[in-house]
Amino acid sequence: MDQSSSLSRIDWVARSCRLLAATAAEFRDTKPFAGLTIGTGIHLEPKTVALLMTLRSGGAGLVCTGNLNSTQPETVDYLRAQGIKVFATQTRNADEHGASLDAILAEKPDLLLDNGGDLFARAAERPYANLLGGTEETTSGRTRLLPMRDRLNMPILVINDSPIKQFAENKHAVGQSMFESYLRFTNRSTNGKRVTVFGYGACGKGTAACFRNAFSTVSVVDIDPVTTLEAHLDGFSTPLREAAIRSADILVTVTGYADIVTVADLPFIKDGAILMNGGHFPHEIDVEGFRNSPDVTGVDRYEAEQIETVRMRDGRAFHILGGGHMANLAGPRPLGNTVESMDLGFALQARCLERVARGGLGAESCVIPVPGDIDALVASAYLDLAR
Repeated sequence: MDQSSSLSRIDWVARSCRLLAATAAEFRDTKPFAGLTIGTGIHLEPKTVALLMTLRSGGAGLVCTGNLNSTQPETVDYLRAQGIKVFATQTRNADEHGASLDAILAEKPDLLLDNGGDLFARAAERPYANLLGGTEETTSGRTRLLPMRDRLNMPILVINDSPIKQFAENKHAVGQSMFESYLRFTNRSTNGKRVTVFGYGACGKGTAACFRNAFSTVSVVDIDPVTTLEAHLDGFSTPLREAAIRSADILVTVTGYADIVTVADLPFIKDGAILMNGGHFPHEIDVEGFRNSPDVTGVDRYEAEQIETVRMRDGRAFHILGGGHMANLAGPRPLGNTVESMDLGFALQARCLERVARGGLGAESCVIPVPGDIDALVASAYLDLAR
C-alpha cells in the first residue's frame, strides 16, 4: 500500500475544480498574464484558491484581499505560504476592510478582479495609469459601477451577467447553499414552514425552489410586477408585502438592494421568525436598526452559532443569522456555493481577465456582460469534461 497523506479542504476543492485545472494547464503554456499583477477583492475561501492558482499559472503576480465577514483564515495562511501577498482579515468592520482595499490599490495592479465593486469604486476616485480593466463578479457591483462608467473608462466585464453564472451559480448553487445554510445555522426543519423570499431573480428562483423542494410553503415578494407574475406562474404564492412578512417563519432576502426588511417592518415580523440574507452586501436586513430600535428590549447572542435573538417589548422575539451578512459564507463552517458551480464561474473569471489582458477590448466595454464567445468556450469545455 502506498503511503497515505492528510489533506485539507483546499486540496479537496482543488482536485474537484476540473475546469480550472484544465484552464491552468493551458495557461502554463500561453502565459496570458506574464508581467502583469492582478489585484483581487473576492471572498477568500478554498474555492478562491483554485482560481488564484489558475491565474498564477498564467504568469500573474497576485495581491489579494477579501470581502466583509467572509475571509477564512486558513485560506489566507495557505495563500501566504504560496508566496502570495494578502491584505485581509476576517472582519465586519468597514474601515478595516477599506484599509485592505487601499493596500491592494497601493500596489497598482494592472488588472482588478472585483466582487461588489469595492476596488473599482476606489480606483475611480484615485485612478492610476497602468490599470487595464478587469472583472466584476456581482449584480450589486454592476449596479454600483454603472454610474461611474465615464470615470472608469476601461473594460470591465460583469461575470454575473453571463447566462452561465445566472443559472449555474445563482439559480442552482445559491439556492442550494441558502437552504444548506439555514440547516447549518439552526438545525431546524423546513417541513411545513412558511418561507418568504424577497427577490425573484436567479438567486431568488433557486432559493424559493430549494425550500419548496424541502416541503416548505413558499411566498415570493418582488417589486417588479412582471417578475411577480413569473413567480405566480411558477406556482409560488405572491401575497402583498405586509402579509408575506406576517406569515413567514423564515424570511430570506436575495435582492442585491439595501433596506429590504427594516425597522418599519418590526410590527409585522412573526414571533420566532428567522431572518437571513443571501445578497452580497449586509444591508438588505437592517440589523443595526433592529438592535437600536426603542421597540427592542435586548438582543441575545449565540456567539459560536452567529445567531442573534432580538427581543421585543410586546413579548415577541425573532432571530437573525450571521448578522445579516451572506448566510452561505457566514456562521459555523461556512461552505459557500458548490464546487462545480464555482468551477464554472471562476473559469469565466479567468477567461475574461485573459481577454482584457490581451487587449481585445476597449473602453466601450466598461461594465458590460461577458462576451458570448467566452460563454460558449467555457460551456463547451465543461461539457467535454462531463461527458
